[in-house]
Amino acid sequence: MLILARLLSVESWKRWIWSFIRLVLIAGLSFVILYPIIQKISTAIKAKTDLYSPIVVWIPEHYSLENFKNAISIMDYWKTLLNTFTLSATTTILTALSCALAGYAFARLKFKGSNLLFAGVILTIMVPPTTILIPMYLNLKDFSLMGIIPFITGKPVNLLNSYWPFILTSITANSLKAGLYIFIFRQFFRGIPREVEEAAYMDGASVGQTFLRIMLPNAIPSIITVLLFSFVWQWNDSFFTTTYLTSSNVMSTQLSSLPYNLSIVLGNDASAKDPFYLSMVQDTGILLAILPLIILYLFVQRYFVESIERSGLVG
Repeated sequence: MLILARLLSVESWKRWIWSFIRLVLIAGLSFVILYPIIQKISTAIKAKTDLYSPIVVWIPEHYSLENFKNAISIMDYWKTLLNTFTLSATTTILTALSCALAGYAFARLKFKGSNLLFAGVILTIMVPPTTILIPMYLNLKDFSLMGIIPFITGKPVNLLNSYWPFILTSITANSLKAGLYIFIFRQFFRGIPREVEEAAYMDGASVGQTFLRIMLPNAIPSIITVLLFSFVWQWNDSFFTTTYLTSSNVMSTQLSSLPYNLSIVLGNDASAKDPFYLSMVQDTGILLAILPLIILYLFVQRYFVESIERSGLVG
């Protein structure tokens, strides 16, 4: 009995220590994630005078919404919000459809060279996008569609500063992070028993009908995962967006030019040369940019967690 009591005591101590370690890890990760957001909220509601107050760190001494007014006005926020949502939603839907087709083909339709092609898809996940930026930029600047457009119109078409680069890369499963989405769909479709497809073929269904009526409805978890990932990554993208769109009102371009536009609005005001104040307004603009994503997550977090669990995506 004494030995059993000691063992129980040791086990209880192990459980207590492990619980404490988990608490510390969760608290540390939560701090790392929430610290930038809390800091931006604190900065956004500060008055300009609090920038130079030595006693103000987190809690402002004078609360003000002037930063929000300036950021909303300079960013043309509501129009920018609509444009960004339109761009993100369009590319998200097209990317999900094209990547689902590609994932199903790699999972079920075996053909000569399919493994080599899939290795190329995996390579797109590992290769930095900067390595192919210049060829893509030149191709979109003088878009010829393999010589068809110049043959018809006499000259290539410039697709830059429009939504066409995003649409074309989305419908061809070549958009931002498309390699990862194809991998997610392939792994999910491989997990569906072949008997389901064979039963559909026995009933006279074609490959396309089997995909649309049988496989795609069963892939709802993967579809939700890809939709959420694609929407958030497109919303936050600044690399391709600032490359393809130089003058369009979307979040990435507006945030990158916010300090410059603010200094123009302020003119001869001393604040125009104050880097701390410019940084304050820019932090407010960043907070306004991520606010729709935070609201979106509050509504879809349950579906997001369920889709991650059912799609088997880890790491």
